Amino acid sequence: MQQYTLPLFIVGLIFITKGADWFTESAVSISQKSGIPKMIIGATIVSFATTAPEFAVSAYAAYLGHTGLTVGNAVGSAICNAGLILGGVIVLRSIPVEDSSFLKRGAFMIVSALLLIVVSIDGMLTPVDGILLLVVFVVFLYYNYRLQSLLFGTNEEVNEELGEISNSISKDVVFFVLGAALVVGGSRILIDSGTDIAMWLGVPEMIIGLTLVAFGTSLPELITAISATRKGHNDLAVGNILGANTMDIALILGASSLISELPIQNQSLYYDFPAMLLIMGMIVFFGLTGRKLARWEGAVILATYIAYVGGLFFFYMQ
Repeated sequence: MQQYTLPLFIVGLIFITKGADWFTESAVSISQKSGIPKMIIGATIVSFATTAPEFAVSAYAAYLGHTGLTVGNAVGSAICNAGLILGGVIVLRSIPVEDSSFLKRGAFMIVSALLLIVVSIDGMLTPVDGILLLVVFVVFLYYNYRLQSLLFGTNEEVNEELGEISNSISKDVVFFVLGAALVVGGSRILIDSGTDIAMWLGVPEMIIGLTLVAFGTSLPELITAISATRKGHNDLAVGNILGANTMDIALILGASSLISELPIQNQSLYYDFPAMLLIMGMIVFFGLTGRKLARWEGAVILATYIAYVGGLFFFYMQ
Protein backbone atom coordinates (compact mmCIF):
# COMPACT_ATOMS: atom_id res chain seq x y z
CA MET A 1 0.00 0.00 0.00
CA GLN A 2 1.41 3.39 -0.93
CA GLN A 3 2.53 5.60 1.95
CA TYR A 4 0.33 8.50 0.84
CA THR A 5 -2.92 6.54 0.68
CA LEU A 6 -4.13 7.26 4.22
CA PRO A 7 -3.16 10.98 4.19
CA LEU A 8 -4.97 11.42 0.87
CA PHE A 9 -8.02 9.71 2.34
CA ILE A 10 -8.06 12.28 5.18
CA VAL A 11 -7.52 15.20 2.78
CA GLY A 12 -10.46 14.02 0.68
CA LEU A 13 -12.66 13.90 3.77
CA ILE A 14 -11.65 17.46 4.75
CA PHE A 15 -12.43 18.74 1.25
CA ILE A 16 -15.84 17.11 1.29
CA THR A 17 -16.72 18.42 4.75
CA LYS A 18 -15.85 22.06 4.01
CA GLY A 19 -17.31 21.92 0.52
CA ALA A 20 -20.62 20.55 1.76
CA ASP A 21 -20.87 23.36 4.34
CA TRP A 22 -20.50 26.04 1.63
CA PHE A 23 -22.69 23.99 -0.65
CA THR A 24 -25.62 23.75 1.78
CA GLU A 25 -25.46 27.35 2.97
CA SER A 26 -25.39 28.76 -0.57
CA ALA A 27 -28.21 26.44 -1.74
CA VAL A 28 -30.42 27.53 1.15
CA SER A 29 -29.59 31.19 0.52
CA ILE A 30 -30.50 30.82 -3.17
CA SER A 31 -33.74 29.13 -2.14
CA GLN A 32 -34.67 31.91 0.30
CA LYS A 33 -33.78 34.78 -2.04
CA SER A 34 -35.39 33.30 -5.15
CA GLY A 35 -38.45 31.84 -3.46
CA ILE A 36 -37.79 28.35 -4.85
CA PRO A 37 -38.78 25.76 -2.21
CA LYS A 38 -35.81 23.94 -0.68
CA MET A 39 -37.37 20.60 -1.67
CA ILE A 40 -37.00 21.62 -5.34
CA ILE A 41 -33.48 22.99 -4.80
CA GLY A 42 -32.51 19.74 -3.08
CA ALA A 43 -34.07 17.48 -5.71
CA THR A 44 -32.48 19.24 -8.67
CA ILE A 45 -29.47 21.56 -8.27
CA VAL A 46 -28.06 19.95 -5.14
CA SER A 47 -28.75 16.43 -6.42
CA PHE A 48 -26.96 17.16 -9.70
CA ALA A 49 -23.85 18.25 -7.86
CA THR A 50 -23.84 15.51 -5.23
CA THR A 51 -24.34 12.75 -7.82
CA ALA A 52 -21.45 14.01 -9.96
CA PRO A 53 -18.97 11.59 -8.29
CA GLU A 54 -21.26 8.60 -8.93
CA PHE A 55 -21.73 9.62 -12.56
CA ALA A 56 -18.02 10.12 -13.16
CA VAL A 57 -17.01 6.85 -11.53
CA SER A 58 -19.74 4.70 -13.14
CA ALA A 59 -19.32 6.18 -16.62
CA TYR A 60 -15.55 5.86 -16.56
CA ALA A 61 -15.78 2.31 -15.19
CA ALA A 62 -18.16 1.40 -18.05
CA TYR A 63 -15.71 2.89 -20.55
CA LEU A 64 -12.87 0.80 -19.09
CA GLY A 65 -15.01 -2.35 -19.05
CA HIS A 66 -15.34 -2.61 -15.25
CA THR A 67 -19.09 -3.13 -15.56
CA GLY A 68 -19.41 -4.73 -12.13
CA LEU A 69 -18.07 -1.55 -10.58
CA THR A 70 -20.44 0.54 -12.74
CA VAL A 71 -23.58 -1.27 -11.59
CA GLY A 72 -22.33 -1.76 -8.04
CA ASN A 73 -21.50 1.91 -7.59
CA ALA A 74 -24.80 3.25 -8.94
CA VAL A 75 -27.04 0.75 -7.13
CA GLY A 76 -24.90 0.74 -4.00
CA SER A 77 -25.02 4.54 -3.86
CA ALA A 78 -28.81 4.52 -4.11
CA ILE A 79 -29.02 1.96 -1.30
CA CYS A 80 -26.50 3.88 0.80
CA ASN A 81 -28.32 7.18 0.23
CA ALA A 82 -31.67 5.76 1.28
CA GLY A 83 -30.63 3.32 4.00
CA LEU A 84 -27.51 4.68 5.65
CA ILE A 85 -27.70 8.43 5.00
CA LEU A 86 -31.41 9.21 5.17
CA GLY A 87 -32.04 6.48 7.74
CA GLY A 88 -29.23 7.81 9.92
CA VAL A 89 -30.38 11.43 9.58
CA ILE A 90 -33.93 10.47 10.60
CA VAL A 91 -32.58 8.63 13.66
CA LEU A 92 -30.94 11.87 14.76
CA ARG A 93 -34.01 14.01 14.11
CA SER A 94 -37.51 13.19 12.88
CA ILE A 95 -38.38 14.91 9.59
CA PRO A 96 -41.86 16.32 8.89
CA VAL A 97 -43.27 15.43 5.47
CA GLU A 98 -45.53 18.36 4.68
CA ASP A 99 -44.62 19.11 1.09
CA SER A 100 -46.93 17.29 -1.36
CA SER A 101 -44.00 16.98 -3.75
CA PHE A 102 -42.55 14.28 -1.46
CA LEU A 103 -45.01 11.74 -2.90
CA LYS A 104 -44.26 12.66 -6.51
CA ARG A 105 -40.50 12.63 -6.04
CA GLY A 106 -40.77 9.40 -4.11
CA ALA A 107 -42.81 7.99 -6.99
CA PHE A 108 -40.08 8.90 -9.50
CA MET A 109 -37.54 7.12 -7.31
CA ILE A 110 -39.68 3.97 -7.04
CA VAL A 111 -40.53 3.94 -10.76
CA SER A 112 -36.83 4.20 -11.62
CA ALA A 113 -36.04 1.23 -9.38
CA LEU A 114 -38.90 -0.87 -10.77
CA LEU A 115 -37.96 -0.08 -14.36
CA LEU A 116 -34.35 -1.06 -13.67
CA ILE A 117 -35.49 -4.43 -12.34
CA VAL A 118 -37.80 -5.04 -15.31
CA VAL A 119 -35.22 -4.21 -18.00
CA SER A 120 -32.53 -6.23 -16.19
CA ILE A 121 -34.47 -9.51 -15.99
CA ASP A 122 -32.74 -10.78 -19.15
CA GLY A 123 -29.37 -10.32 -17.45
CA MET A 124 -28.18 -7.40 -19.57
CA LEU A 125 -28.67 -3.63 -19.49
CA THR A 126 -28.57 -2.65 -23.16
CA PRO A 127 -28.50 0.79 -24.81
CA VAL A 128 -32.24 0.45 -25.49
CA ASP A 129 -32.81 -0.21 -21.78
CA GLY A 130 -30.63 2.79 -21.02
CA ILE A 131 -32.76 5.02 -23.21
CA LEU A 132 -35.87 3.92 -21.29
CA LEU A 133 -34.17 4.84 -18.02
CA LEU A 134 -33.10 8.20 -19.45
CA VAL A 135 -36.70 8.89 -20.46
CA VAL A 136 -37.68 8.63 -16.79
CA PHE A 137 -34.88 11.05 -15.93
CA VAL A 138 -36.02 13.54 -18.59
CA VAL A 139 -39.60 13.35 -17.30
CA PHE A 140 -38.26 13.94 -13.78
CA LEU A 141 -36.46 17.08 -14.97
CA TYR A 142 -39.54 18.27 -16.84
CA TYR A 143 -41.68 17.80 -13.74
CA ASN A 144 -39.32 20.00 -11.71
CA TYR A 145 -39.19 22.57 -14.51
CA ARG A 146 -43.00 22.71 -14.71
CA LEU A 147 -43.30 22.99 -10.94
CA GLN A 148 -40.87 25.90 -10.92
CA SER A 149 -42.76 27.58 -13.79
CA LEU A 150 -46.03 27.28 -11.87
CA LEU A 151 -44.41 28.86 -8.82
CA PHE A 152 -42.93 31.81 -10.71
CA GLY A 153 -45.12 32.24 -13.77
CA THR A 154 -43.79 33.59 -17.05
CA ASN A 155 -44.93 37.23 -17.17
CA GLU A 156 -42.52 40.13 -17.62
CA GLU A 157 -42.95 41.41 -14.07
CA VAL A 158 -41.79 38.09 -12.62
CA ASN A 159 -38.90 37.95 -15.07
CA GLU A 160 -37.82 41.44 -13.98
CA GLU A 161 -37.97 40.35 -10.31
CA LEU A 162 -35.88 37.28 -11.08
CA GLY A 163 -33.37 39.48 -12.88
CA GLU A 164 -33.00 41.61 -9.77
CA ILE A 165 -32.69 38.52 -7.60
CA SER A 166 -29.98 37.07 -9.86
CA ASN A 167 -27.81 40.08 -9.14
CA SER A 168 -28.14 39.57 -5.38
CA ILE A 169 -27.28 35.89 -5.35
CA SER A 170 -24.09 36.01 -7.42
CA LYS A 171 -21.98 35.51 -4.28
CA ASP A 172 -24.12 32.52 -3.31
CA VAL A 173 -23.62 31.00 -6.76
CA VAL A 174 -19.83 31.39 -6.45
CA PHE A 175 -19.79 29.59 -3.09
CA PHE A 176 -22.19 26.97 -4.45
CA VAL A 177 -19.80 26.20 -7.31
CA LEU A 178 -16.73 26.25 -5.05
CA GLY A 179 -18.45 24.00 -2.53
CA ALA A 180 -19.53 21.59 -5.26
CA ALA A 181 -15.99 21.53 -6.66
CA LEU A 182 -14.53 20.69 -3.25
CA VAL A 183 -17.15 17.98 -2.70
CA VAL A 184 -16.54 16.36 -6.08
CA GLY A 185 -12.75 16.71 -5.91
CA GLY A 186 -12.62 15.42 -2.35
CA SER A 187 -14.81 12.47 -3.30
CA ARG A 188 -12.49 11.58 -6.17
CA ILE A 189 -9.47 11.59 -3.84
CA LEU A 190 -11.38 9.57 -1.27
CA ILE A 191 -12.51 7.00 -3.84
CA ASP A 192 -9.04 6.45 -5.27
CA SER A 193 -7.37 6.08 -1.88
CA GLY A 194 -10.21 4.02 -0.43
CA THR A 195 -10.28 1.69 -3.41
CA ASP A 196 -6.53 1.14 -3.04
CA ILE A 197 -7.13 0.07 0.56
CA ALA A 198 -9.96 -2.28 -0.43
CA MET A 199 -8.01 -3.85 -3.29
CA TRP A 200 -5.08 -4.37 -0.94
CA LEU A 201 -7.44 -6.28 1.34
CA GLY A 202 -8.62 -8.46 -1.59
CA VAL A 203 -12.29 -7.42 -1.72
CA PRO A 204 -14.12 -8.39 -5.00
CA GLU A 205 -14.96 -5.63 -7.50
CA MET A 206 -18.75 -5.89 -7.11
CA ILE A 207 -18.50 -5.74 -3.32
CA ILE A 208 -16.15 -2.76 -3.60
CA GLY A 209 -18.66 -0.99 -5.82
CA LEU A 210 -21.61 -1.73 -3.55
CA THR A 211 -19.88 -0.73 -0.33
CA LEU A 212 -16.68 1.30 -0.24
CA VAL A 213 -16.95 3.06 -3.62
CA ALA A 214 -20.71 3.55 -3.15
CA PHE A 215 -20.09 5.03 0.29
CA GLY A 216 -17.29 7.22 -1.06
CA THR A 217 -19.37 8.60 -3.91
CA SER A 218 -22.33 9.05 -1.53
CA LEU A 219 -20.29 11.14 0.89
CA PRO A 220 -21.48 14.39 -0.72
CA GLU A 221 -25.07 13.34 0.00
CA LEU A 222 -24.09 12.27 3.52
CA ILE A 223 -22.27 15.47 4.43
CA THR A 224 -24.92 17.62 2.74
CA ALA A 225 -27.72 15.79 4.57
CA ILE A 226 -26.01 16.10 7.95
CA SER A 227 -25.16 19.75 7.39
CA ALA A 228 -28.66 20.60 6.15
CA THR A 229 -30.37 18.73 9.00
CA ARG A 230 -28.10 20.23 11.65
CA LYS A 231 -29.09 23.68 10.41
CA GLY A 232 -32.80 22.82 10.32
CA HIS A 233 -33.16 22.43 6.54
CA ASN A 234 -34.70 18.95 6.65
CA ASP A 235 -36.63 19.38 3.41
CA LEU A 236 -33.38 20.11 1.56
CA ALA A 237 -31.89 16.86 2.89
CA VAL A 238 -34.91 14.76 1.90
CA GLY A 239 -35.22 16.40 -1.52
CA ASN A 240 -31.54 15.78 -2.17
CA ILE A 241 -31.77 12.06 -1.36
CA LEU A 242 -34.93 11.48 -3.42
CA GLY A 243 -33.50 13.37 -6.39
CA ALA A 244 -30.06 11.78 -6.09
CA ASN A 245 -31.53 8.26 -6.06
CA THR A 246 -33.58 8.94 -9.18
CA MET A 247 -30.43 10.21 -10.88
CA ASP A 248 -28.31 7.29 -9.62
CA ILE A 249 -30.62 4.84 -11.35
CA ALA A 250 -32.21 6.63 -14.30
CA LEU A 251 -29.37 8.98 -15.31
CA ILE A 252 -26.19 7.16 -14.30
CA LEU A 253 -27.12 3.61 -15.30
CA GLY A 254 -29.01 4.90 -18.33
CA ALA A 255 -26.01 6.87 -19.60
CA SER A 256 -23.48 4.18 -18.65
CA SER A 257 -25.37 1.54 -20.63
CA LEU A 258 -25.01 3.73 -23.72
CA ILE A 259 -21.25 3.61 -23.24
CA SER A 260 -21.12 -0.16 -22.75
CA GLU A 261 -23.67 -2.93 -22.29
CA LEU A 262 -23.85 -3.80 -18.60
CA PRO A 263 -24.16 -7.48 -17.60
CA ILE A 264 -26.43 -7.87 -14.58
CA GLN A 265 -25.28 -10.55 -12.14
CA ASN A 266 -27.68 -12.84 -10.29
CA GLN A 267 -26.56 -11.18 -7.08
CA SER A 268 -27.93 -7.87 -8.34
CA LEU A 269 -31.22 -9.34 -9.53
CA TYR A 270 -31.97 -11.43 -6.45
CA TYR A 271 -30.30 -9.48 -3.66
CA ASP A 272 -29.16 -5.91 -4.41
CA PHE A 273 -32.16 -4.73 -6.45
CA PRO A 274 -34.79 -6.12 -4.04
CA ALA A 275 -32.95 -4.58 -1.08
CA MET A 276 -32.85 -1.23 -2.88
CA LEU A 277 -36.57 -1.36 -3.67
CA LEU A 278 -37.42 -2.42 -0.10
CA ILE A 279 -35.54 0.47 1.53
CA MET A 280 -36.93 3.02 -0.93
CA GLY A 281 -40.45 1.68 -0.39
CA MET A 282 -40.04 1.96 3.37
CA ILE A 283 -39.09 5.63 3.09
CA VAL A 284 -42.12 6.50 0.95
CA PHE A 285 -44.50 4.37 3.05
CA PHE A 286 -43.32 5.80 6.38
CA GLY A 287 -43.45 9.35 5.03
CA LEU A 288 -47.00 9.04 3.78
CA THR A 289 -48.60 7.11 6.64
CA GLY A 290 -47.47 9.39 9.46
CA ARG A 291 -46.93 12.66 7.58
CA LYS A 292 -43.42 12.54 8.98
CA LEU A 293 -40.38 10.32 9.11
CA ALA A 294 -40.11 9.42 12.80
CA ARG A 295 -36.87 8.51 14.56
CA TRP A 296 -37.94 4.90 15.14
CA GLU A 297 -38.72 4.58 11.42
CA GLY A 298 -35.24 5.87 10.66
CA ALA A 299 -33.86 3.18 12.97
CA VAL A 300 -35.77 0.50 11.03
CA ILE A 301 -34.46 1.83 7.71
CA LEU A 302 -30.90 2.03 9.04
CA ALA A 303 -31.10 -1.48 10.52
CA THR A 304 -32.31 -2.81 7.16
CA TYR A 305 -29.28 -1.26 5.46
CA ILE A 306 -26.90 -2.75 8.04
CA ALA A 307 -28.51 -6.17 7.55
CA TYR A 308 -28.12 -5.79 3.78
CA VAL A 309 -24.39 -5.01 4.06
CA GLY A 310 -23.94 -7.89 6.50
CA GLY A 311 -25.62 -10.21 4.02
CA LEU A 312 -23.27 -9.03 1.27
CA PHE A 313 -20.20 -10.15 3.17
CA PHE A 314 -21.85 -13.31 4.53
CA PHE A 315 -23.30 -14.63 1.26
CA TYR A 316 -21.18 -13.12 -1.52
CA MET A 317 -17.63 -12.78 -0.27
CA GLN A 318 -15.47 -15.27 -2.10
